[in-house]
Amino acid sequence: MHSIKPKTALISLSDKTGLEELVKFLVSENVKMLSTGGTFKAIKEIASEVIEVSDFTGFEEMMNGRVKTLHPKIHAGILARRDKDLEVLEERGYETIDLVVVNLYPFKETIAQGCSFEEAIEKIDIGGPTMIRSAAKNFKDVAVVSNPSDYSRLIEEWKNSDGISYDFRKELSQKVFETMADYNLSISNYLKEETKNNIPSYDFEKSSSLRYGENPHQTANLFTFSHLKHKNIANADILQGKELSYNNIVDADAAWECVRAFDDPACVIVKHANPCGVAESEDISRAYDLAFQTDPTSAFGGIIALNRTLDTKTAQEINTRQFVEVILATDYEEGALAEFAKKKNVRVLRVDLEQDNPYPGMIKKVSGGILIQSDDTYAVPREDLKCVTKRQPTPDELNDLMFAWRVAKFVKSNAIVYVKNRQTIGIGAGQMSRVISADIANLKAKQEGLEVKGAVMASDAFFPFRDGIDKAASSGIASIIQPGGSIRDDEVIAAADENDIAMVFTSTRHFRH
Repeated sequence: MHSIKPKTALISLSDKTGLEELVKFLVSENVKMLSTGGTFKAIKEIASEVIEVSDFTGFEEMMNGRVKTLHPKIHAGILARRDKDLEVLEERGYETIDLVVVNLYPFKETIAQGCSFEEAIEKIDIGGPTMIRSAAKNFKDVAVVSNPSDYSRLIEEWKNSDGISYDFRKELSQKVFETMADYNLSISNYLKEETKNNIPSYDFEKSSSLRYGENPHQTANLFTFSHLKHKNIANADILQGKELSYNNIVDADAAWECVRAFDDPACVIVKHANPCGVAESEDISRAYDLAFQTDPTSAFGGIIALNRTLDTKTAQEINTRQFVEVILATDYEEGALAEFAKKKNVRVLRVDLEQDNPYPGMIKKVSGGILIQSDDTYAVPREDLKCVTKRQPTPDELNDLMFAWRVAKFVKSNAIVYVKNRQTIGIGAGQMSRVISADIANLKAKQEGLEVKGAVMASDAFFPFRDGIDKAASSGIASIIQPGGSIRDDEVIAAADENDIAMVFTSTRHFRH
């Protein structure tokens, strides 16, 4: 397919970035330039060789510029097929337009800043989309540039080859239709939002291409919902550090989701999407200390999330104690940021506790389709717990049971969580057998010298046999929280009574696969 060297260009821009470089190049190539309104005035300050569209068409603008480029002389010049329609143009006294450089009214930017409904409607572009769609349709003979970021490549290709290639024109055409799809969707969503009395509606925007996916041979991209009001994981303030990887983002999301479940100062350390240490205390420094104690080995190379401002002292402790991939907090003291700056590769993120929920639910790909389910947001109230054993949990045990239950919700099934004084002392995750998960939790506690006697245990789902209770008793567990609902609940309750263990049922489970 042939390359082209345009003779006539139509330029109409809201975003005038890079205009001077483009105009000077077109002048050097003796390209006739047509333009409108503010763009015409801007070009006039760069070069005198520009014709106002109304002079070109002989049609004066109407309605304060609402109608100016919607004219047959413009669209015939763009749409004319050079191998079929030139005679028709000649009969009318029209000429071809070979290059269309147009970007659109900033609709999304306007509504993101907050505006009246009337102002939003005025930012719906009509002429711009019509021109770039016309040019994109006729990319065989016309080049269309809808984004200033493509100016330099256009100029380079024009200079260094025999004009603008067919392949590049096709690529530019594709970008136009991608732009229009996003533009139209944002308008549709805005009107839908207005219709629903401001119930939010969102669309995706590609945020970044990641180095690779879960493994180096997999590709990955991050897409962010538009119109977010808060700093979420996908649009967090990245204050320092290397580019986030796919796994970093997944782990950071798991950590932040968990730490947000606590009201008092809390710290969650995550490794491979599972909490390996969680604690709640009177201040964030103590919470980190306790969370780290749970499993220092797994904490190495992990993700740390804190639901408060991170102070300098805690930052120094983190830097001294461990290698960390990502730090997340609601904010940072200046001294804390200075401390992390000593390790330039550590990613430091600022995230809001309040999060947007643009697409309630979870999506999972399966062969031939997708599964969609609602989010697991249920938190059992303390008053809904049902004690099923002879011994009631003490007030301190009950506090720890509620803490352990919150943590278990974020641990991969089968999940077992040991807790004492609002500190995890052992976590068993992702095992095919619930008893093995309990063994792992017990092993972790012993490895770190943490006392299990008097601790509580949470299980994300019911115990199908009494062996899990007997295992807990042999470890020194004093109280258990679990959903209940097994056909052998009577046996399980009897095992707890035999061992003087208090046990409460939640009547809800938290599988996490």
